[in-house]
Amino acid sequence: MNNTIETGKTAAITSYILGIGVFIAMSMNSDDKNTFASFHIRQGLGLTLTFISLGLIISNFDSLMISAPMWIFVSVLWSYGIFTAIKGETKPVPLLGNLFQKWFANIS
Repeated sequence: MNNTIETGKTAAITSYILGIGVFIAMSMNSDDKNTFASFHIRQGLGLTLTFISLGLIISNFDSLMISAPMWIFVSVLWSYGIFTAIKGETKPVPLLGNLFQKWFANIS
């Protein structure tokens, strides 16, 4: 298990670079499917899609009172995800992490 974490850590951390990082991590993990990296790729993909969808909805409002909480929410979840990847843990991000694992179960 420890070897799985060490070999998948780079891809796991890369998956949290919002946007392109998920796709880079997917290609890094395409040859040898690493379960640790796959877990964090699903988390990173979910966070990226959450960020984009909330951003599209909130961009219709020109208010800092609406956009600031979205940025804080995504930043907290992102920080949690990347720090668990760095520590070598597979803890889902709060609130949405278990859903990301279920929704993106076919992504490995």
